[in-house]
Amino acid sequence: MANPLTPDVLVDPVVLTRTLVDIESVSRDEKAIADCVEEVLRQAPHLHTERFGNTVMARTDLGRERRVVLAGHLDTVPHNDNFPSTVVDDLIYGCGTADMKSGVALALHLAATLPEPGYDVTYLFYEAEEVDSRLNGLHLVAQTYPEWLRADFALLLEPTYGVVEAGCQGTMLARIRTRGRRAHPARAWRGVNAIHAAGAVLGRLADYRPRTVTIDGCTYREGLNAVRIVGGVAGNVIPDECEVEVNLRFAPDRSERQALDHLREIFAGFDVEVTDSAPGALPGLSAEPAREFLIAVGAEPAAKLGWTDVARFAALGIPALNYGPGDPALAHAADEHVEIGKIRDGAATLHRWLTSYE
Repeated sequence: MANPLTPDVLVDPVVLTRTLVDIESVSRDEKAIADCVEEVLRQAPHLHTERFGNTVMARTDLGRERRVVLAGHLDTVPHNDNFPSTVVDDLIYGCGTADMKSGVALALHLAATLPEPGYDVTYLFYEAEEVDSRLNGLHLVAQTYPEWLRADFALLLEPTYGVVEAGCQGTMLARIRTRGRRAHPARAWRGVNAIHAAGAVLGRLADYRPRTVTIDGCTYREGLNAVRIVGGVAGNVIPDECEVEVNLRFAPDRSERQALDHLREIFAGFDVEVTDSAPGALPGLSAEPAREFLIAVGAEPAAKLGWTDVARFAALGIPALNYGPGDPALAHAADEHVEIGKIRDGAATLHRWLTSYE
């Protein structure tokens, strides 16, 4: 099958977005799209290109004073009767249009058509962002080829609706356990009902008042919520165990250790078991490339309310921001779509940024 990413497609980020959407790439099935992207980048004489799994890496080596990263994931969530793409007026509908093939299209368009940017640029098109973080392409590259992530600044092209979103929240999942003693419901006084005991956990959640933190002008609002309850043995048994799963979204001024201490303080007296955790990322606005990018955008940044792979760069000491044409509220939705105007604006902004710095 011929590669649909032809030169005519690569020069138009709108057409490129739709072409990428129409290459099926549900998580763990990114080979076809990675093959197409790799072929295009290897044909560009100004790029050095490598591949690791279904992650494609390319970079310029022009001897510039500073290096920046443009990164985007190739995978999507499973389709929801929204594949292939369709166009209605100024909207492209389809799985991955917002999250995040429109952002990938901006990076791929620039990689193919901008041979002499003002910064040296590393382009990362990576796999498995939408699934287990152990499979995430950026995570695997960081472990095996960390030199590919070294830069003065990174831009993650996640959907932000054309707004710069700085840093990200940390996230922590934990199980809060209550314990009791089994008995027959006809003689309930002989037992202790663990589900009833979970009412105290829910009461603490209901009384919780989330913290709001402003860092470098960006306001992060924390949150702590129950996301699942598991308990019960049978219809004729007083349960002896119940689990309330909670999700904590914490501001990036807290470390994971501090977030865990906060959970243990809130749920003092209960068993707390952390099942998943990822650190947040501070805004990352001080790096010179970041300041130049904000000038190119022409608007103040907002806090990223959610977790993104900017945290992986922050952990390496690399300032990073989120910026992309998609609307994050439409990510994974059946009616996921992206505005054509946002794609064109995003491409113009990135081109202006990469060519204004000399």
